[in-house]
Amino acid sequence: MRSVLSRFPPKPRIDMRDDHPVPLRNAPSIERIRLMKPTPPVYSTARGQPSAESAPDSGADEVARWKRAIDIAFCLAAMPVLAFCTLLGATVMALVSPGPVFFRQERVGYRGRRFMCFKFRTMHVGADSTIHRAHCEQLIQTNAPMVKMDARGDARLIPGSRLIRASGLDELPQILNVLRGEMSLVGPRPCVPYEYAKYLPWQRARCNALPGLTGLWQVSGKNRTTFDEMIRLDIRYSENLSWQQDLKIIAKTVPALLFQLRDSRRVRPNASTQTRTPEEARV
Repeated sequence: MRSVLSRFPPKPRIDMRDDHPVPLRNAPSIERIRLMKPTPPVYSTARGQPSAESAPDSGADEVARWKRAIDIAFCLAAMPVLAFCTLLGATVMALVSPGPVFFRQERVGYRGRRFMCFKFRTMHVGADSTIHRAHCEQLIQTNAPMVKMDARGDARLIPGSRLIRASGLDELPQILNVLRGEMSLVGPRPCVPYEYAKYLPWQRARCNALPGLTGLWQVSGKNRTTFDEMIRLDIRYSENLSWQQDLKIIAKTVPALLFQLRDSRRVRPNASTQTRTPEEARV
């Protein structure tokens, strides 16, 4: 009887609980499933555009350690400056524009995660944000140089805030975001959700690095570059992370801010071309 049964090997058991039955004999073991890693998503590269492949996991902890060390060291050194600017800003705003000293706005950070970004308030309370939305869409569609609205005049700004924004002091409270791990000193600038919604799949690869206060784009021309050039610079940074690159960008940030401040002083907005608020437009 045994010799007869040995001619017919047992059939593998079939798991019929799924729409696609798989022989249990060929199914991976529990230990193998635990060791399996998900494949990072890769978008199509139409027209030769770079892919939005996620950064590999190998070495991620090591990169996080050196980057975190640089962030904490510089942030702790800058805390006295932040405290002084906060006190000064509170005094000035009490005179020219009563309201909160800080401004919070939702931004898109690392790999599309949302967080609240801090800034010194440089606009009147209740300023219309649809003006910036339209300006942002125009820059994306036309791929023109990314000149800020400050250059042509923006009636939403409080007195004296134009130079504060040109010098980058309004972004100093983002040191708090860095200490919370939502941002880094160096990285792509965090975009607003309605800008992120306009990105093509390959353009979202700029979010594969922690957003930062300064970055490769900021020290490579910034307002003289186009939207497409900004995206490519940010992607290049995210694909070549190193502590040497971060320190070089930090060293170039102060000269870049001085050039930006000089350009803002050269371009004096004409009162006739200033952006009017909806309240002024109805007068």
